[in-house]
Amino acid sequence: MTFRSATRRRVDALAVACLLASSPVVAWEMTGSHAIRLHPRTGDPLVIGTADFRPVANGRYSFSIHLDHGRFKDFFLSMREFKCLEGQSEIQCQVPYPYRHPGTVAPNDLAWLEHNLLFLFKSPSEFGAKLWNGIYYRLQLTPSGLVGTPQAVDLNQIGAPPSNFDTPPFGPGERSDITAGARWFEKLTID
Repeated sequence: MTFRSATRRRVDALAVACLLASSPVVAWEMTGSHAIRLHPRTGDPLVIGTADFRPVANGRYSFSIHLDHGRFKDFFLSMREFKCLEGQSEIQCQVPYPYRHPGTVAPNDLAWLEHNLLFLFKSPSEFGAKLWNGIYYRLQLTPSGLVGTPQAVDLNQIGAPPSNFDTPPFGPGERSDITAGARWFEKLTID
């Protein structure tokens, strides 16, 4: 390699870097309909439904969740029907948030959306629903959409109506991190 060709490659690399740095970064917009996907430890992500967003006021957006029940299997657990996804070593069931709530989010406040994406897990051999095995997907806004990391919650906490319907019951103190790889689905995305 000659000095001239090495210099030319460095100049070309610098030009590409400058072009990329000057290109505007397009941020994900919290409007319209977006796919909800669960990402297993192995294999392709599973689209389980859509989340629809609409601007309302003061930088907030209303949302609605539409799960594709054709993707789920009906399980009758602890005297109640659940919509569940069945894997070889784990069953994950969606748990609808049972109380009225504002139904809005903001880019820095995704709590009510998180509360509408609650799940519980159990092994195929276990009988009944173990509500202390709750999964809460802590969402963060990224340039390509929302990314949720699973956290552990005790869903027994929502067994009785809250004293304040405007405050999400699962704050940071009611959740704990889950060891990476411990659950069948390692993340949830909305994109």
